[in-house]
Amino acid sequence: MTTAVGGSETDRMTTAVRDSEADRLLTVGRGSDPDHLLTGDRGRAADCVITAGGAYAARLARAGDSWFPERWTLDGPEPYAVPLPGNQPEEPGTEVQPMADGRVLIRRPIEGRHAFSLLYPTGPGTGELPLGAVECPDEGTRLRLLPPAPCGERAYALAVGRRTTTVWLVAGGTFGPEYLAEIPGRCSGGVWLDRTGRMLALDREVGGRTKTIVVDLERGGEVSPLLQIAADSDDRLLLADPDSGLLLIRSDAPSPGEARLGWGVLGSTLPVRFPESLHPPDLALTPFASQPGQALVPEACAVALRIDGPFGTWVGVWRPADRRLHQLRAPEGWLAGSGVWTPEGVLRLPYATEAEPCGVAPLTAPLTEPPSSAPSPSPSEGASPWEEPPRPAPSVARPVPLQQAPLGRLVTK
Repeated sequence: MTTAVGGSETDRMTTAVRDSEADRLLTVGRGSDPDHLLTGDRGRAADCVITAGGAYAARLARAGDSWFPERWTLDGPEPYAVPLPGNQPEEPGTEVQPMADGRVLIRRPIEGRHAFSLLYPTGPGTGELPLGAVECPDEGTRLRLLPPAPCGERAYALAVGRRTTTVWLVAGGTFGPEYLAEIPGRCSGGVWLDRTGRMLALDREVGGRTKTIVVDLERGGEVSPLLQIAADSDDRLLLADPDSGLLLIRSDAPSPGEARLGWGVLGSTLPVRFPESLHPPDLALTPFASQPGQALVPEACAVALRIDGPFGTWVGVWRPADRRLHQLRAPEGWLAGSGVWTPEGVLRLPYATEAEPCGVAPLTAPLTEPPSSAPSPSPSEGASPWEEPPRPAPSVARPVPLQQAPLGRLVTK
């Protein structure tokens, strides 16, 4: 069971002093909690978190052996970073998330509690606005932040217990953390399906099987099924593009015992497809960003993927219409698993190196090209496409608006 604890008025006026270590050389940020229950089947956590609008990012940076929050501004002429250290270094398990107004939400686990605050720069120091805490006295309960809400004004957390999962509003509410809904079963993942932050998709495990459900946060946490490809398959939603309706899915339905990456369209009557281009041997693919502004054209929507393999970690770009995976060399110091698309098809990847502690590398999405006769899994030659056997282009059904979509039949086999 989890409960909320509000902060006092005195606490809300506290201001932390900038740590002198902040002026030391910054290195690449660390990832957040790697626990499988929290990340589900979405792959490794990103080294930094970017707002849905792409204006700000936040990460934990390092000065020597100490970790501290850092905010990046991405929408100006040049990216720049602002360190936000407190009175002492942050502990393992701390999470940060940028808000649309430039403040940074921080979650600090403290002896069965999770304390939330908003950080902001105040001249030579760091301002801190405590928001209260969520208590998780049960040792089996794990809590983590959900991906940034589309509006950027609110932030949510997921508390996963032994038999139930609780959704909390931890920033943007009226009186500190607010309980929103309790869902039977253990949930992981977390994907927003709309631009308002109302419809949240979660991967719920019940009876040994995982299926994606939709939680309506404006209707008391009402739950509807979203993804059920086969009765005995594990089906997870990894990414959803609200503009085009494109969905990226991982399921073992096409090959029992082996999870494969596939795609579908929200509201379409067509089946989920599992192209060979998204199943290269000996490589792990994790989608992390989709191109906005592709209304009603899901097959033209570009998707960015993190690729992990024997050569390290690099970037993949894929479109359903291309039938191939373009593999691109990541910039040195890439904060792996993070990036944001522009509507024009430019992928902006944040990176941090000794020479440039705050940078953004633009990559233009490759256009459809004639099939290559010698694809290679190595990123050493820049872009290397994995081809899919030619097949007739499928027709695309018009995505149904979320408020009209039959949530029980959105994606079926």
